[in-house]
Amino acid sequence: MMFSTTLARRIALPALASMALLTGSAVFGQAGGEATFKQQCVMCHGADGAGNTGMGKAMKLRDLRSPDVQKMSDAELAALIAKGKGRMPAFESKLGNERIHAVVAYLRELAKTGK
Repeated sequence: MMFSTTLARRIALPALASMALLTGSAVFGQAGGEATFKQQCVMCHGADGAGNTGMGKAMKLRDLRSPDVQKMSDAELAALIAKGKGRMPAFESKLGNERIHAVVAYLRELAKTGK
């Protein structure tokens, strides 16, 4: 009986830890993307992603909820955020891959909810 209990713990603990990491990533993906967007993107793109800010209007930013932006693949959006384009700075070193992908996921949600 002692062997099976010990074996069960050896199997269960890594499985639980993996589930916790996956759940944490999913939660970060939703909440983290929104938080990162609010910290890094709102000043130009606006809270709703429409670009109706002074800076957004001056730079003639596209509405991030628009079909032409939303038809871009996740990889294309992530690359744009990572490398920057035009006057938009590169965020790769500042945000890292996980946070960039969380922002992309948040952009998808903005388009769905029309915030």
